[in-house]
Amino acid sequence: MKYSFIIFAFIITAISFSANAQSTVNASLSQVLTQYYDLKNALVSSDAVTASKKAAALLATVNGMDTKSLSPDENKAFSAVQNKLSYDSRHISEVQEIAHQREHFASLSINIYSLAKATKLSSQPVYELYCPMKKAIWLSSDSTVKNPYYGSMMLTCGNVNDRIR
Repeated sequence: MKYSFIIFAFIITAISFSANAQSTVNASLSQVLTQYYDLKNALVSSDAVTASKKAAALLATVNGMDTKSLSPDENKAFSAVQNKLSYDSRHISEVQEIAHQREHFASLSINIYSLAKATKLSSQPVYELYCPMKKAIWLSSDSTVKNPYYGSMMLTCGNVNDRIR
């Protein structure tokens, strides 16, 4: 009986530890999301110069990611999108034409969303929003619609599609 209790307690502790470990936010991956949000906010403001700088910071983080700090699942998810994130970030950083930046932002958003669904990028909810005019998604830290594809022209065009916890 005593042995059963000890084994049971050990199993419960192991399950609890495993659940807590999976719910921990990796700081490196969290930085990717934060820099993505910074880029999105620059596009919302139609600020091509700032968008270029924010994309360069995102590119540096993506290319400099220490994959050894990632769990096997995080590493698999990140590796699946790393080249795509790098490609779009680089293109956004190299130009200061807002329309071209927004084209690459659409692709970047799809890949960040994929990463967010597969890993825990934030301890806060991540919202997937959709622009029906552009037929494209973007991510936000809140559910308020601030459209990065049209800026002030159509700032509130869009709706929340998903909430990732």
